Amino acid sequence: MTCCWQRRDDLVRHNTQRILRVALTLFAAAGAMSGTQAASADQPWGRNYFPNVPLITQTGKTVHFYDDLLKGKSVAINVIYTRCKDRCPLETAKLAQVQRLLGNRMGTDIFFYSISIDPEWDTPAVLREYAEKFSAGPGWLFLTGKREDIAAVQKKIGLYSRTDAVNPDGHLPSLMIGNEPTGQWMLNSAVDNPRFLAITLTNFLIEWKNNQVVTGRSYESARPIANYDAGTYLFETKCAACHALGEGEGIGPDLAGVTHDRDRAWLEGFIKAPDKMLAQKDPIATALFAKYKQVVMPNLRLGDGDVAAIMKYMDAQSAASRNRKTR
Repeated sequence: MTCCWQRRDDLVRHNTQRILRVALTLFAAAGAMSGTQAASADQPWGRNYFPNVPLITQTGKTVHFYDDLLKGKSVAINVIYTRCKDRCPLETAKLAQVQRLLGNRMGTDIFFYSISIDPEWDTPAVLREYAEKFSAGPGWLFLTGKREDIAAVQKKIGLYSRTDAVNPDGHLPSLMIGNEPTGQWMLNSAVDNPRFLAITLTNFLIEWKNNQVVTGRSYESARPIANYDAGTYLFETKCAACHALGEGEGIGPDLAGVTHDRDRAWLEGFIKAPDKMLAQKDPIATALFAKYKQVVMPNLRLGDGDVAAIMKYMDAQSAASRNRKTR
């Protein structure tokens, strides 16, 4: 019996000593790590982190990712490709709206970079034509290069997907927002509300410098929320980046009266699967594609209920517009 108790005591003592050794090792490692972080805190996420690979702009200029595009700048980066029939046209149209909202801050305070994941097809000339379709202005570069260099950039900034090579249309419409000098980075959706994106970019990348305390307003002073039904939401989030209702043409046609002017069955089919109708060489879809700079209307994976809600919303807006004109 004494022998058993002795063996148990030896085992407990052995395990205690082992735990202490592990704890001391972890403590020493943590101390060394904190010292390393403190030593490099003045240059977070800098030259030693980002690849400085060469990329080519839509004008044919060779630039280096860190030295020319990131160093000392505030940026918003997404990945696209020009043959995309899924999210890329919507992403680019949304960012075009954000560009307009940011005004003269584009190219001075904030820079946009859209990097192609189809570099063999997306030459500088192809990217330049694509940028012109969406009225990309100063401060917004479309970039191509070697596939392995682009993948290296994607991996470091958190925009890489293993499925891109097999199914590029499956990539997420993400927008990486970053301030290189401060090392602050944030992932956002590239198809979010453009006003929200513009405010996010401004507050996250610029206004923090002012160190101003924002005083909250009482909810009692807030305006009532407007009637925001399914059709309104879907049109604002899926359609408004390219289309207006009675305010003139944009990237796509003005849709005021479209539910009255077009055959309803055709219109419902086109809203649901524009890519299929274009592939089938539907004459109206083909004519629209040619007229509006060959910008592809993306397949938004809308269900029948979604299409019906959008049609109902456009009906109501068109009727309201006609009533205003007859007054």
